Amino acid sequence: MADIQFVVSPTWLFEHLHDSQVVIVDCRFSLANPQLGQQQYQASHIEGAYYLDLNQDLSSPVGKHGGRHPLPNLIELANKLSAIGIDSQNSFVVAYDDSRLAFASRLWWLLRYLGHEQVAVLDGGFAGWQKAGYAVTDIIPQPKNGTFSPQIITELVVDIETVKKCQNLPDVVLVDSREGDRYRGEREPIDKIAGHIPGAVNYPWQEATDASGYLLTPAQQRQRWEKLESAKEVLVYCGSGVTACVNLLSLELANIHTGKLYAGSWSDWISYM
Repeated sequence: MADIQFVVSPTWLFEHLHDSQVVIVDCRFSLANPQLGQQQYQASHIEGAYYLDLNQDLSSPVGKHGGRHPLPNLIELANKLSAIGIDSQNSFVVAYDDSRLAFASRLWWLLRYLGHEQVAVLDGGFAGWQKAGYAVTDIIPQPKNGTFSPQIITELVVDIETVKKCQNLPDVVLVDSREGDRYRGEREPIDKIAGHIPGAVNYPWQEATDASGYLLTPAQQRQRWEKLESAKEVLVYCGSGVTACVNLLSLELANIHTGKLYAGSWSDWISYM
């Protein structure tokens, strides 16, 4: 497992289910019902999987600025990662959800931001695991003693001031990851103001996967991003910095390594309006 992988199949995970280096994390969550993911996990999950909650574990409390899902306190997150047995550089983390990788990709990105490259998402998510015929359980694993020491890669994230400075530069592309109608301001079900950041182009995050939550092939990902291959930087945002991580994963699969997250995203941007 020395080679960096961004995605693993249900078959791969089944074959490595009891490897001591593999740590599985259930990231299921519902924006409409924040308790649902935890409830689903307690009812059934992949054997050995731990649960990390978008609001409680993978985000900080909401403030005046910073968006609806501010980045978590990194020391607290590191402690939580240690408590589920993740060792820096040694553990191979597999994250899954049931939302076309929306929340699993948040953990994938956070771990890479913390300098831990040995992390992948489960292709097809929880449904893909079950469709493949593999068993689930309701047994909650015991805490483990890992040692996670974050080595923050600061250049992977940008703030509103950086976006303002770069939004009109010819070699920097600003990508809005939301659905087209939200990008165009025709519909806004969550935030108080509709529209998009001036200069942004629209690449809806759902287009990185098919309807069942399986990622497009690397060749298809490259085709998806071919117009942006020459960009010096690709600054990616969504509503709150969560689903944008699916596009950042897509960029990596396309062999484009210039993606950066505007963590506060649209909900941060409009907090200054």
